[in-house]
Amino acid sequence: MTTSLAPGPTRPFDAVLCDVDNVIRFYDSTRLGALERAAGLPEGTTAGVGFTPALDGPLLLGRVTLRQWAGLVADALGAEAGVTAGQARELADALAGSPFSADAEVVSLLRRARAAGLTLVLVTNATVDLESDLARMGLAELADHVVSSARVGVAKPDREIYEIALDRAGAAPERCLFVDDLRENVEAARALGMTGLHYRGPADLREALGLPA
Repeated sequence: MTTSLAPGPTRPFDAVLCDVDNVIRFYDSTRLGALERAAGLPEGTTAGVGFTPALDGPLLLGRVTLRQWAGLVADALGAEAGVTAGQARELADALAGSPFSADAEVVSLLRRARAAGLTLVLVTNATVDLESDLARMGLAELADHVVSSARVGVAKPDREIYEIALDRAGAAPERCLFVDDLRENVEAARALGMTGLHYRGPADLREALGLPA
């Protein structure tokens, strides 16, 4: 892409609407994987149970806390995975407490976009802990606005959360770049007239924004 973020009619976008998890924030599942192996479970079993719609839906809509969710995950693991109650709780707590960090390159690109005059809105399916998590990563001031599913009570790919984000951005859909690692979320944004980027790595974002390396 040869477009520029410089102010004026050639700038491709007025706003960036960006997902958080698996775009900006990444989790380290090393400890969880070790616990699963020790329990005789395939790696990914705990997440597979915890992130079913019946369990993570209430979490992402702010109806249960992270601790309450971990308890529900432990109960489900005990019933479905054939592990002891103690193992189930340890696995669930490891999932809920997985350490995380921000991708410095993505953060830099988003800061460059914002410095060039684009409005940055984080649009994410998240828990009520999102604001404190952003602060822990030093990103409390990264965006102009944060639209969290747990705060607004609706999650992607529901149309309403996109409309809330567009209103915060103050930009027409066709002047917005929407960035997400899940194709269904990107398609929902495109259906509203936004340019959708199915994110796979920092180079995707840099190219979409027309930023030099």
